[in-house]
Amino acid sequence: MRSIHKIDLKHSLNNLILTSMQESTIIIPNDVYSRVTNRIIELLEKGVIPWRQPWQPNGMPKNLISQRPYTGINAMLLNSLEFTQNHFLTWHQLRQIGGHVKKGEKGALIVFQTKTEKVTEKNNELVVEKRSILKYYFVYNVEQCVNIPVKYLQYTKIPKEIVNKSCEKIIQEMPLCPTIYYRGGEAYYVPKHDYINMPKLQFFESMEAFYETLFHELVHSTGASHRLARKSVYEDINFGSETYSFEELIAEIGSCYLTTIGGVGLGNLENNASYIQGWLNVLQNDKKFIIQAASKAQRAVEYILNIIN
Repeated sequence: MRSIHKIDLKHSLNNLILTSMQESTIIIPNDVYSRVTNRIIELLEKGVIPWRQPWQPNGMPKNLISQRPYTGINAMLLNSLEFTQNHFLTWHQLRQIGGHVKKGEKGALIVFQTKTEKVTEKNNELVVEKRSILKYYFVYNVEQCVNIPVKYLQYTKIPKEIVNKSCEKIIQEMPLCPTIYYRGGEAYYVPKHDYINMPKLQFFESMEAFYETLFHELVHSTGASHRLARKSVYEDINFGSETYSFEELIAEIGSCYLTTIGGVGLGNLENNASYIQGWLNVLQNDKKFIIQAASKAQRAVEYILNIIN
């Protein structure tokens, strides 16, 4: 397919936005649509950022004593365990605070990298050889332990939920808003029964990530046959197909628009861009799909905001 340069993307997008906005009776301040989409394009030009799921059903894994979150492969390893709490500590930390591991419980493996230097002599010169060594140790979930002092267990309590009033107003005032259930560990929209399922806010790494995900599913819901009737939503579409990928682009770009309008958007745009890049890869990395998806995403957002004529 013909490649499209950044300048062509911006020119095409600006024309698209201007035409669309002239047809609407309400103008979004600061031209949010073009500003956000242009920023996404700039980020995509810089490369791909790894995908991530911004929530965990049991909260983000942390060390109970230091409260430091586990990252990388360690976060993946700990998130795969079936505990209702995601706080861990080492055997040594546990003994220091007077606790014990329950009989028969096994620790979870954690890895870390250290660097060593080895000095050797070569041709009458000292040569420093640097090496990275991968080491491991084990940690235990608080549910595997006993006699942990109460002052430490207070860290495992679920924090008070804080919501963004502007974002909540967008959700509450959406016409024909689908039912939203807050349960389990998955986020999805079910067209057949017209409802959205979301993990609870407390399981997200941030309030911003919560609304990004919820708005993503709300944009999907606008494609229902009794709303904007996008075939990519109400017809059976194979996972990973071009149509499926295009719908994901629409939902993610629409989420960028809505979080920006709600006041929580541009700070995490790099993460949205990485998700968009993933679907663009399926679509042969042709960024013209951004322009097409941006148009449909804008229409979805205007439906949610109730500003479509």
